Order: sequence, then C-alpha cells, then structure tokens
Amino acid sequence: MNTPDSRKILGRTFLEWFSSLPVFALLLLTLIVGTGEMVHGQLLKLGESMFGDSQAQVQYFMLRAEPTKPDCDANVNVDAELAKQLAAPATKGDDIDDIFGEQKAADPEVLRKSIEQALTICKAKHDIYNKVLQHQTPQVKAYRTLETSFFGLFQVGTDNRPLILLLMVAIAAITTTLGFHHIGIRPGHYTKDYLLQSVSQVVSSGLLLFSAVRYYQILQGSGVPIEHPLIHYIWMALFTILLLINVKRVIMPVKSPHGEGDWSGAFLAIPLYAQMATVAGLYFLIKGHHAGLAIYINQLMELPSIFMNLGLFIWAGMLLKQSRIVDMFMNVLRPWNLSPQLLTYIILIGASFATAYTGASGIFVIAAGGIIYHEVRASGGSRQFALAATAMSGSLGVVLRPCLLVVFIAALNKQVTTSGLYHWGFYVFLLTSTLFFLASQMLRTERANIESPMVAIPAMIRQCVPLLPYVLLVIAIVAIYEFALETKLNEITAPTIMPVLLILILVYDKMTNRGKAEITPDYASHRQDGVETSIRYATNETIGHIGALLSLMTLSLAMGGVIERSEVMGFFPKVFENHWTAMAFLVVTKVILGMIMDPFGAVVLVSGTLAPIAYANNIDPLHFWMMTLVAFELGYLLPPVALNQLLTRQVIGEEEVTEADDEVKHLGFYRRYERWVLPLAVITVGLVVVSFGPLLIHDYPGLAFVKDWFPAPAQ
Repeated sequence: MNTPDSRKILGRTFLEWFSSLPVFALLLLTLIVGTGEMVHGQLLKLGESMFGDSQAQVQYFMLRAEPTKPDCDANVNVDAELAKQLAAPATKGDDIDDIFGEQKAADPEVLRKSIEQALTICKAKHDIYNKVLQHQTPQVKAYRTLETSFFGLFQVGTDNRPLILLLMVAIAAITTTLGFHHIGIRPGHYTKDYLLQSVSQVVSSGLLLFSAVRYYQILQGSGVPIEHPLIHYIWMALFTILLLINVKRVIMPVKSPHGEGDWSGAFLAIPLYAQMATVAGLYFLIKGHHAGLAIYINQLMELPSIFMNLGLFIWAGMLLKQSRIVDMFMNVLRPWNLSPQLLTYIILIGASFATAYTGASGIFVIAAGGIIYHEVRASGGSRQFALAATAMSGSLGVVLRPCLLVVFIAALNKQVTTSGLYHWGFYVFLLTSTLFFLASQMLRTERANIESPMVAIPAMIRQCVPLLPYVLLVIAIVAIYEFALETKLNEITAPTIMPVLLILILVYDKMTNRGKAEITPDYASHRQDGVETSIRYATNETIGHIGALLSLMTLSLAMGGVIERSEVMGFFPKVFENHWTAMAFLVVTKVILGMIMDPFGAVVLVSGTLAPIAYANNIDPLHFWMMTLVAFELGYLLPPVALNQLLTRQVIGEEEVTEADDEVKHLGFYRRYERWVLPLAVITVGLVVVSFGPLLIHDYPGLAFVKDWFPAPAQ
C-alpha cells in the first residue's frame, strides 16, 4: 500500500496498530467461528464417549448443566386425586365455551387414566433427575466447563457475524483510502490524480453518509425498535471518517513527485467504488428515496459468512505470496524447457485449481500474478503474451470446486445445487482450457524445443524432492481435519481450512529456509524473512485488498439496486419467441453486467431479475448459471472496467505494462493488442459453446448422442 512512512511505536507504525492488529484479530476470530462448530462437535462426541451411560439412559447433553428438580409430586395417590378432582365444583367457562352448550360431567375412568399418565411422566422425570444427579461428578463438571466455555466463545462470534464483517470492512476501507489503494481504471500517479480521487470520494462519502443518516432516522420514526443499532452507528462513523480524510486532502492536496499530470488522465484514476456510489446516490436522491443507497449496501450484512469467507480467501492468497510454493512448482516444470505457450497452458491448469481454492479469479491474480508473469517471460514469452496469461490466470477456475462464487449462487437460488454446478463446471473448465491451448498453439511463432525425457525426468525428480515435505504437510493437515474433526475439505470448509493450511506451510517454509542465502527475484521482493514479519506483511496486503474489493462489491450491490428499481428490465419481454432469442439476450446482458459490476453484486442482481426470465423460457437453471459464470469472466476482461486486467496492471506495475505496449506499437493489430485479444477470444468462444451448445443438442434429435459423453451428476 502507498502508505506514508511514520514514526514506529514498539516496532510498528501507527497504521499497523490501527489496522493490522485489529484486522488480524478479526480474521482469527473468523477462523475460530468457522472452526468452532467442527471442534465443538468433537467435544460433544468426546463428552458422550467419556460420560454417557447407555445403561442408565443418561447422555452427555443431560449433564451440560446443573439438573433442575421436577416440581411435580411423584407420590400422588391416584384414588385420592381422582376423588379430589371429581369433588371440585365446576368452573364457569369462557364465553367461547358457552356456544357449545351445557358441558357434560367428567368421566371418572377417563380422568383416572389422565392422572395415571401424568403420574407416570412425573416418575420418569424424577428418575432421570436422580440419575443425572448421580452422574454429576467433578470430572463431568470440569469437562463441561471447558466445553460450554468454548461453545460460548464461538457462539458469540456466530451471533455477531455481521458486526465482525462490518468492523473488518470499515477498518480496511479507511486504511485503503489512506493508502490510495482503491481500484480505478488506472492507479493514481500524478498530483491531479490524487486530487480528483479525493474530490470524487468527498462526493461519494457525503452521499453515503446522508443516506445512512436518513435510513437511521426513518427506522427511528417507524416506532419499531431498531434491530442491531450498532451496525448503523458503524456505517455512519465509517462514512464520516472517509469524508473527513478526503476533505482534508482536497484542502491540502497530496503532491506527487511525478508531476501534476493532466485532468483527462486523472478521471481514469477515480476509484470505481466512488463512481458507483455517486451514480447510485444521485439516482436515489433524485427519486426521493433518500435511504436507498444505505438500504442496498446493508445487503452486505444479509450473507455475512460469504463475505467473511472472501476475506479469509484473500488472506490465504497473501499468505501464499509469502511462501515459495509456486516457485517450487515452477522448478519442477523448468527442466522440460517448454515453449512459452505450452508452459502457460500448464500454469493455467494449475492456476485454475488454485483459483477455486482462493475464492475468485481476481484474488488469484493478486496472489500469484507476478510469479506467472515472470515465469512466462523467463521461458521466452513476449510481454504481451505474459500479460494475457496473467489476466486470464484466474478465469478458468471459477467453475471448479470449491469456488466461493458457486456457493454464493447456490445459496441464493434453490433451483441449483453446488454439486450440480461443480459437476458441469468441470466440463466447462475442460472446454475453456482446451480452447486456450489450441489458440496459443495456433498463434505460436517460435518452434517448440521440449527437452528430451531422458534429461528432463531425472532433473524433474530432483526438483520434486524439496517439494515432498510440503505435500506431506498438506496431506497431514487435511487428514487431521478429516479424521480428527470429521470435516472434509470442500466448498463449505475451504475458507476455514485454507488459511490454517497456508499459515502452517508458511511457518514450515520460513523455518526450513532460515539462514539460506538465496537471490530473491524481483517478483518476490515482497517476501519477508521471518514468520512473524511474513504473516504481518501478508495481513497488511490483505487489508488493502479487502478494503478495495469489498468496497467495490458493496457499491455493486447499490448499482444492482439502481438497475432493479429503475425497472430497466421491464423494457424487455419476459417470454421470448424461443429459447435461442432468450439465451442471446441473457448472454449479452450478463457480459455487460460483468463489465461494470463485481461477481458477487452481479449474482444478487441476476438472481432477482434475469434468472426468472431464463426459467420462464425453459432454459435449465444449471445451464443458465454455467453460462452466467462464463459471461461474467468475459466481462471481467472487457472495458470499461476489465477488473482482471486492472488487477494485472496492479501486480505487474504500470511501467511494465507501458513498456509492453511500447515494444509492439509498430507491429500488426494482434501483436499490439495480444494481452486483450487472446483471453477475450478464448472466453468468447467458450461462452458461445456453453450458451448455445446445449440448446443445439436439445433442438436437434440427431445430436442426442452427445449427451452420453457427459454423464449427469450423481444424486
């Protein structure tokens, strides 16, 4: 982050005390909340095995608290109680009872059975109470204190997920603003860039603060107690702080050592979240819906687990950057002397699975984009080709297990399941990866010079040896979760397991590599030597990315609200002439949404507006959402936002991108724009096949045999 240097307090800057430590604590708390259910389940199971008594029919859950003595009398004389109730004078019934006429006297036999049943139940309660009381040993009390204390700790976190998420977002957003780290078409570089960034954020923060205050006032005036008022206070405090920071910067502009710059370029540096906040805020202001902006950004609190997990995935990605795992994987491939295109294909295959385990394509570009760019360049690939590979490195894996975006789709749409989406997603992955391989080979200009297997295999085996301890460590950790905690690594548990896994890998990596003199490549200059400094640096990077990405996602929700309330979708028919026309309309719409919105905000909008159109036109829900994921990835590579291209510029550096453009400006169209054309061509062809291929098979019986190539997912 571009944070200014400041005096250190106890070895840390003020900003680190303000942001790094609290966010680190919140991330750990999120891990505890995620792990708590797994651990608590095992504590209950262990308590049952240690203290449960099947013969006495006493289970551990009965022993988790002091037993309460039943208030019924287990020594009741049935005959005496029967006589007492029969002798009791009849009571006047309620008016509602009078409509049934005169009530008959109680039947003695029925009344006796009732008393006997009540007595049986009472004796059973006393019997259980006495058995539980006998089992209340000092060992039980000590164990249940441990178990219930742990339960209380993670339960507090579970009950306050929205608060934890909002605190994390607030601290990260303030830190990101202080560091000029928000995502724009291009990063700020000149004085006018920073000034316009501040002015735009003054407007956006003002609109957000006004909407948050009005929303709170409306809730106060409703006469209904406000649920979670602290959430509203934090929103208002956040926007106030952002407003004050940027007002100060407008009054006292930040001077850049690179010069003043020009206003036309400065407009490209305006943060995307500020643009979205301004557009949405002005729209709701004009419509008189003053609380609209605040209402839609509060949707972030509706599914806090998803966005907290996204924060954990970002942290996992930054921890990955601090380790040598990717370097060591590349060392295994280097002995083959692969062509840049073939090497890139293999890298993208590996990156796809890593993308699935880091939550979203953008996160992987941030985490490993620099290494991928360096390796493609080192193998002889041009700068343009290396930039194309980096931008696309996260695009192929968003359909693979356990990608968080797929979980989000299934959470919002009961028509699909994660198992079905992942099943067909694997076929989509095979399609797009194969298309990239074919495209790269068709466009290859240099001759492939693969090393002889007799030379490459022994060298590759030698490079596998240092990697084996890491593989064994991963297997051991996954096995501990699976067998000790009975928790498999899947789309639900990955956000919790991956950060723990990478922290332990990082500790092992730093401990075993301590004191070894190595030449650190430029792309790895951010790596720190010690464990503590590595985790601290990774957390600092995580804060910047959480602030930038979640600010963008939050305001994407507001932009989705603008599209939804403007009823622009009402101008289009709900039912088309045929599903081909409907699919064409949906494809274009999804790509446009991907061009201007982040994936999570777009999924929320699509679920409520466009998905019903697809279902009404007999488009299978699984088919529709597979198309949507690919269309979004195409949108992330297209202007005006081109999020994955923006993140590529961010991790590679503006100077390297400029140099890549300068060295090919005298060549043909494709070579000048290869970093744009290659990924766009691959994803576009993939989108066409995914969108219209199933319709073609459905409408033409002669192609029905193709279905046999793709077995349906197991139920």
